Amino acid sequence: MRLATNSLFLVLFFTTNVALAEKLTPQDFKATKKIINNLCIACHAADGNSLIPANPKLAGQHAAYITKQLLNFKSGVRDNIVMAGMVANLTEQDMRNLGLFYETQPLALAEAKKNGVGSLGEKIFRSGLDSRGVPACASCHGPSGHGIPDSYPRLNAQHSEYTVSQLNLFRIDRRANDSGMMMRSIAKKLTEEEMQAVADYIQGLR
Repeated sequence: MRLATNSLFLVLFFTTNVALAEKLTPQDFKATKKIINNLCIACHAADGNSLIPANPKLAGQHAAYITKQLLNFKSGVRDNIVMAGMVANLTEQDMRNLGLFYETQPLALAEAKKNGVGSLGEKIFRSGLDSRGVPACASCHGPSGHGIPDSYPRLNAQHSEYTVSQLNLFRIDRRANDSGMMMRSIAKKLTEEEMQAVADYIQGLR
C-alpha cells in the first residue's frame, strides 16, 4: 500500500513539474516562487491549497482567470484592499506566471458538509431555479465545476465559506468584475440559505 501511494505521489510530482516546465522558463519559475514565498504563501499556501476557509484555493484554477483577477485587483476593478497591496508592485508578466504556476498544482479535493445528492445545493447547481430566473451553475461552470478556460473559473472543491462571501459581494455590487453583470444578476436572486447550499455542494464536487 505504501509503495502504491509513493508511486502515485511521484507520478503526480513529475507530471506537475513537467507541465509547469513546458510553460515557465527556469528563470520565470524561480522568480515566481520568490513572489509566492514573499506574498502568497501565508494566505494561499505554497501549492495554492489554502487551509483557511476565507481564502480561496488557487491550485488547479485556470491561469487566465487568476491573471485577470490579479490585474483587476491592481486596477481597482475588483475592490480588495489587501490584494491591491499585494499586487501593487507586480508586473503583468508576474501575474501571468503566477497563473501558470497555480494552474499546474493539484487541487486538494473536499467534501460537502450537508448538500450531497438530492439536496437544494445540487438542484441549484444542476438545474437552477426557473421560477426566479436563476440558471444552473453547471451551464457555465461545467457538470463537475471545472469551468471553461478563458471563460469561466473552476469552482469544484473551493471552500464554501469563500464561495458564499463572493456571492454576497456580487449581490451588493461590491464585486463588479463579472462579464455582463452575470454573477451580480444571479446572486441578487438567491437567498442566504440558497447561497450556503450551493456553495456547500460545490465544495464537494470532484
